[in-house]
Amino acid sequence: MRVPAVASVSPFVRPGVTRSGLTKLGVLSLLLFAAACVSTPRVTPPGPTGPGPGPVSPPTPVEGLSLSALPGWAEEDHLAAFRAYVAGCAPARRGGADAVCLRARALSSSRLSPSEARAFLEASFVATEARTDDGRAGLLTAYFAPEYSARRTPDDEFDAPVLSRPANLSEVGDRSAIEAGSAQSTALAWMRAEDLFFLQIQGSGTLTFPDGARLRAAYAADNGAKFVGIARPMAERGLLPTNGTSGDAIRGWLSAHRGAEARAVMALNPRYIFFTVSPDDGNEATGAAGVPLPARRSVAVDPSRWTYGDAVWIEADGGNLIGARASYRGLVMALDTGSAIRGPVRADLYIGRGDAAGQEAGAVRHPLRMWRLVPRG
Repeated sequence: MRVPAVASVSPFVRPGVTRSGLTKLGVLSLLLFAAACVSTPRVTPPGPTGPGPGPVSPPTPVEGLSLSALPGWAEEDHLAAFRAYVAGCAPARRGGADAVCLRARALSSSRLSPSEARAFLEASFVATEARTDDGRAGLLTAYFAPEYSARRTPDDEFDAPVLSRPANLSEVGDRSAIEAGSAQSTALAWMRAEDLFFLQIQGSGTLTFPDGARLRAAYAADNGAKFVGIARPMAERGLLPTNGTSGDAIRGWLSAHRGAEARAVMALNPRYIFFTVSPDDGNEATGAAGVPLPARRSVAVDPSRWTYGDAVWIEADGGNLIGARASYRGLVMALDTGSAIRGPVRADLYIGRGDAAGQEAGAVRHPLRMWRLVPRG
């Protein structure tokens, strides 16, 4: 399923003019800038094998706000929010969340009106705001499920192998050592080197072949090295201007300098991701919670601070990247994680599949507030 063009307005995104008529093809420019996934990318990127949630103590419901007091609640598409909740609530098991989920699923079989959906949510939840440890604003970024050209066998252009999890995972070393052949693993497909680099940041994506075949590549393992963003060192070395280190700018530079020069820059990030592949069914990606990710209605979070299946209200205004939407506000579900997604007010919004989603995701870097929706009683 293709994501609507960037200019379209979803029920989740507040209408507003972008800062520029330009759109940007890229991924998680923040991840490229610094190790603050895909995933997501994708790194314990978005994928079915991400870490499970740690121990989380839900806030006391009596301390919460009525949902009607949330900023923008009156303007929300409550029916779309209810459907997103039904789609993603199954992983929640504590604090009465499972009972609310069961009631919502029972209601979803009937023809619910927007006002009835709103009434259900308001009667079922109160909201408690999450706070950063230092009192500063949180951060919203975005990711998507990319689609990349691939080949079954290597050639001069498609010379970077998509590697399976190696038998000697603990011994493979950093990115340079793996590319030199230290990993005892199988090449599942072959990609352009810069595309593979971005696939590893996202953590998952679709590989398309000349014969029309499509495979879903998903995170399988990593080499354990720390993620290092390459945007800052590229700017410091004068390879890109300081205000021109977006995802598409970095990818364009790597493509233009394909070969030893680009590999030396990519080697600044020693972290390396291994993959599994399976037939692509055309559905949305599955997150770490094991649930398909509703586009624009699911986020990757820090699983030590949140529980998969949590309903979350987010408000993110003031994005400062060229082409950014004015703001993002609405009910989303906590269904994924990523190694750069750390802290109580940090979220990565899943935009969807394909180039249009990538263009929008590359321009999301917004100050963020988050509220946990806690079952009443």
